[in-house]
Amino acid sequence: MSPPSDGFLSAERLDAPETFYPLHLRLCDRCFLLQLPASVSREEIFSEYAYFSSYSESFVSHARAYTEAIVSRLALTGDSLVVEVGSNDGYLLQHFVEKGIPVLGVEPAGNVARAASERLVPTLVEFFGLEIADRLVEEGRQADLLVGNNVLAQVPDVNDFVAGLKRLLAPQGVVTLEFPHVLSLLERNLFDTVYHEHFSYFSLLTATRILEAAGLTVFDLEEISVHGGSIRLFARHSQDRSHSVTERVAEFASREERAGLHTFPAYAALAPAVEAVKRRLLAFLVGAKEEGRAVAGYGAPGKATTLLNYCGIGTDLLEYTVDRNPYKHGRFVPGRRIPIFPPERLRETRPDYVLILPWNLRDEIVDQLAYARSWGARFVVALPELEVLR
Repeated sequence: MSPPSDGFLSAERLDAPETFYPLHLRLCDRCFLLQLPASVSREEIFSEYAYFSSYSESFVSHARAYTEAIVSRLALTGDSLVVEVGSNDGYLLQHFVEKGIPVLGVEPAGNVARAASERLVPTLVEFFGLEIADRLVEEGRQADLLVGNNVLAQVPDVNDFVAGLKRLLAPQGVVTLEFPHVLSLLERNLFDTVYHEHFSYFSLLTATRILEAAGLTVFDLEEISVHGGSIRLFARHSQDRSHSVTERVAEFASREERAGLHTFPAYAALAPAVEAVKRRLLAFLVGAKEEGRAVAGYGAPGKATTLLNYCGIGTDLLEYTVDRNPYKHGRFVPGRRIPIFPPERLRETRPDYVLILPWNLRDEIVDQLAYARSWGARFVVALPELEVLR
């Protein structure tokens, strides 16, 4: 049982009750889609959102590199239209704007969309689906490039969402979708990426089936390192033959099959591995406490809500955490009520250990916090396995 991952509490709400929801992964025994029951509405999760992509330097760099590559690959010009669904604060589309390529973002969180507008990224504050796609097409807008980065997992009605992609895509347009690969979740035990805003966890197998049902064909893919191991799919209209299917698609599908993603045992091994992480992390934190060592956190991502609530970690073991996002300052981690401060708090209190909660940004964060080594602080990550960094 866990509260919504981004339901950060203000000080005024600390004495109020919180609602906890089941956080149980379910596996379809026919199509092998790993998913959560939609126990929390999308409006509750996304109408006001605490995640701003631009606060991660590595994500902005990743977006810039993608822009350079895809503009060249598709020969996009000032006559093209790039649409991103789940466009967040404009961290990606801003790079197309700089090149004079028309863009449109679709983002349901009004507070995040306002940040995109400040970057000159026009943004519709809507939940994307077939209805929105129909309206845009009626207005004469179809996408030459349609981007969905880390959004496919976040829609409860994935069939309506993909139907919207099909409708909005220009006849010879391209869809690119990025999402964490379920094999990374299983092999690296990245269970803290499971939270209520992530309704589904995809393999190439399951994503291909969903896209094909809507009339879209995957013609290429790339493996990327973000979020602990992701894949980027390239898709087109099934009747469009302007992009041939590469050998990489069949090769990657074979790799998934060899890894057992078409069978139940590959997924069943996750639960005991998760329990082992809990034991190791608690043993470390309890040991540090008994030695009189102070432990603070870095970051307050959604994955921290899952990790801290599952492990039962409160301020008795983790005194506070810090985050670069001003939206979270003065608030508290859902469920565990751990206070969130600006990063400067670390200089003021000089903890012995800093637990890096967004482990996928560990290298970026260690570089940012190099100054903490001056008082002997050491950095710790809990996943993929407990490690005290040298």
